[in-house]
Amino acid sequence: MQTSRRTILKTATTIGLIGLGSKTATAQNGTFNFKVGTNVQNTHPIFIRLNEATEKIKSETDGKVIVRVFPNGQLGSDTDMLSQVRSGGLDFLTLAGVILANLVPMASLNSVGFAFPDYPSVWKAMDGDLGNFIRLHITKANLHVFDKVWDNGFRHVTSSKLINTPTDLNELKIRVPVSPLLMSLFKTLKASPTGINFNELYSALQTKLVDAQENPLPIIQSAKLYEVQKNCALTGHIWDGYWMLANNRAFESMPVALREIVTKNFNAAAMVQRADSEKLAVSLQQELAGKGLVFNKPAIEPFRAALQQGKFYSEWKGKFGDEAWAKLEAAVGKLV
Repeated sequence: MQTSRRTILKTATTIGLIGLGSKTATAQNGTFNFKVGTNVQNTHPIFIRLNEATEKIKSETDGKVIVRVFPNGQLGSDTDMLSQVRSGGLDFLTLAGVILANLVPMASLNSVGFAFPDYPSVWKAMDGDLGNFIRLHITKANLHVFDKVWDNGFRHVTSSKLINTPTDLNELKIRVPVSPLLMSLFKTLKASPTGINFNELYSALQTKLVDAQENPLPIIQSAKLYEVQKNCALTGHIWDGYWMLANNRAFESMPVALREIVTKNFNAAAMVQRADSEKLAVSLQQELAGKGLVFNKPAIEPFRAALQQGKFYSEWKGKFGDEAWAKLEAAVGKLV
């Protein structure tokens, strides 16, 4: 299926149905036609604010930069789209750090289990030294990365049974993104994690391939996961963001003035989306409860203690390195 999708995209590109930001195309008509892929649904704040940003970009560039947004993984799975943006088959991409970490391991530094206590600590770190450190590593993968990371929120566990303590996770079949860090976290907590792409998640829960999953509330709502899950434990076990990425060649094909307009609008949209996401994190609990999802709030310390006992923190300190770990602990406090 993935092969045929690539073939379709290649054919569509060839006949001009999906514009690519190539120098040949811009030389002919002075217009840059780009596409941006995202795995979120068209009801998610990331898609809504991304769409608004592309309209502003079109207006402020007098139609010289046209960006089409493809939501809901229309252009492929997360890993497919990451490959496409690197090769130039896709121009822009919003991608969760835990997925990007398959290419840039440092992109999951902010997602160490139970590190961030709240949003103020997240934004202080991600708009400061920790975020700058991670962005530097992303640029080394020959990707353009924008300054402001978008909010994916604090992740919580939904399941077919109540999760209140670490022992409730024992042997639980839980879907996680294709992410080494999340796999490691839930293995340490003695669950049975399975890496499944987001566009396959609903069916995996529906068919009982897995019995649980973990995501922020806006994702649980927009993907209608409450239809196939009964319980939600507000663990807040990691915070993760969506990085706004671009193919270097496509981005740099634009004149500096146009690049500045694109950058300004994508960064501004990220800031508005952050506010949207924080408000949703509060309001969605009541909405989802009305749809039948039962919430509980586990104590966090037993989970942290289990991770410490299982050597999760010391293992990842070794993987990230002393410099990276020092930047993380400067933002969140001592973990090991």
